[in-house]
Formats: sequence, C-alpha cells, structure tokens
Amino acid sequence: ETICLLFAYKVKYPENIFLLRGNHECASINRIYGFYDECKRRYNIKIWKTFTDVFNCLPLAALVENTIFCMHGGLSPDLMAPRELNKIERPLDIPNKGVLCDLLWSDPDPDIVGFGDNDRGVSFTFGANEVSKFLKRNNLSLIVRAH
Repeated sequence: ETICLLFAYKVKYPENIFLLRGNHECASINRIYGFYDECKRRYNIKIWKTFTDVFNCLPLAALVENTIFCMHGGLSPDLMAPRELNKIERPLDIPNKGVLCDLLWSDPDPDIVGFGDNDRGVSFTFGANEVSKFLKRNNLSLIVRAH
C-alpha cells in the first residue's frame, strides 16, 4: 500500500515527487524480505512481477540543482561523475558488484580512508576523504543517501 501511495503521488505531482530505487526494489531482495509473500498473500504473484518491472525502471540516483547528489546507498570506486549514470539503460536488474550495486549498497565508514570491505557482504564502505574527493571533482556541495 505504501508503494502504491508513492506512485499515486508521483502521478498527481510529477514535478514535485521524485522516487529513487533502493536496495529492496530488487526481486532477489524483496522476495526474501517479505514483499513477494505479501503480494502473493493479499493479491497475486502477477502484481509482484508488475512491481518488479516498475522497480527495474526507477532511477538509481538524482542530481538536485546540479549540486546535491542523491542515492540510496553511497559512492562507488568505479564512479567518477554523476553524468556517467546517464549512459545506463533501464529497465535493469541490480548486479552483485559494480557501480549499480554500490549506489544501492555502499556505506560510509568514519574510521577508514579510501574504500574498504563492507560488513553487509556486498559492495564497499567509503571514508570521508572519498566523499570530499567526489564532491570536489564534480563541483558538488552535498551527498544525500537514504540507507
């Protein structure tokens, strides 16, 4: 019901509502964590497949006013600039590694410099120095993440 409300807001206010893909908007993840079961129990599997098709079309990141870079997860050692994401064709599944995965799964770590292993077992952690480098390189003021 929540995702339906968000989609309805997007339809009603297309210039004011922006939806980004998160790490649970992926069939392999939301199947494990209950979304599949809820769709199946309350409606049918076809509706879950339809949601999955929509999730596969959602953008992975956004640039607000050309100065704020937004995503669900975080930075990737393989992403130099937000404009690189314009080349990604959707719909798409999220792979287990690489830029797309990192945008949804990476996490900041105040205790490291550079990129490190992630306790989640997927993607990376990134230090404050990587945030500073990315912001400076791309003339950005802020990174906003949801995870």
